[in-house]
Amino acid sequence: MDIGTHTVELDGVRQRYHVHGRGPVCVVLPGGPGVDWAYLRMPALEPHLRMVYVEPIGTGGSGRLASHPHGYTRERHARALLALLDHLGLAEVHLLGHSHGGFVAQYFALHHPDRVAGVVLYDSAPVTGPEHGAEAQRNVAEFARRNADQPGLPEVLAALQATASIADDDGMNAALRGLLPAYFADYWGREAEFAPLRASVRGTHISGLDADRVPDTVDDRAALGSLAVPALVVVGQYDVICGPRWARELAGLIPRSRLVVLARSGHFGHLEEPDLFAKAVVDFVAGR
Repeated sequence: MDIGTHTVELDGVRQRYHVHGRGPVCVVLPGGPGVDWAYLRMPALEPHLRMVYVEPIGTGGSGRLASHPHGYTRERHARALLALLDHLGLAEVHLLGHSHGGFVAQYFALHHPDRVAGVVLYDSAPVTGPEHGAEAQRNVAEFARRNADQPGLPEVLAALQATASIADDDGMNAALRGLLPAYFADYWGREAEFAPLRASVRGTHISGLDADRVPDTVDDRAALGSLAVPALVVVGQYDVICGPRWARELAGLIPRSRLVVLARSGHFGHLEEPDLFAKAVVDFVAGR
């Protein structure tokens, strides 16, 4: 695989991906759904691993389904990933999924274990829906309590409330930039460091519904006990959306998995504690 940006037509849809680094191949799936891949660039891993950063279908430079913004189910993302691995001639890879990308990664590992050397579930969860939403609300309330003296807090809370009404790409971008501080352990204490990401992050509106307008919800709890590939679960202690509760549950469900909690991170440990994050992933890949 050559370093750089590549685009290929797979299964009738344009697929863009970016290759950086050297070493064993690690395919990276970003969150959202719909967030542009660039926030997930991991330079600390690239001296150790050949990172293949995927732009999921429907997002960024990749193609859109005829049913857009609907139809981007985990099954459809997994099908696109399988086609990409076949195109690249990769029989087996390490898979790293962040947030929604973690939902896709665990689905893929469950359904195609022969193609996965190991899976990193980074700020992910075994379930979505009301239970997941209630936990997120509790975490947001704790975030607001910790940051009650910050002048920017009302803007963040308003953006979080607005996520339910996102209907287009402009709304997605406004929501992402508004809510981003909630996704860090200490955004305002490190604002000079993280403000460029807040200004540049972008995404595509993806509905979370299948082509028939039915929610593509997740509940892998009954299946994860059969996951046969090595697994690393990584979470930030202050992650409001996929926090330690879910990481502990994932690690408890998946046989012989490893759990790493980044004590000074929120949802972006690869940015907040990049060296610790990279060490955990590199040690996992080397250890298997």
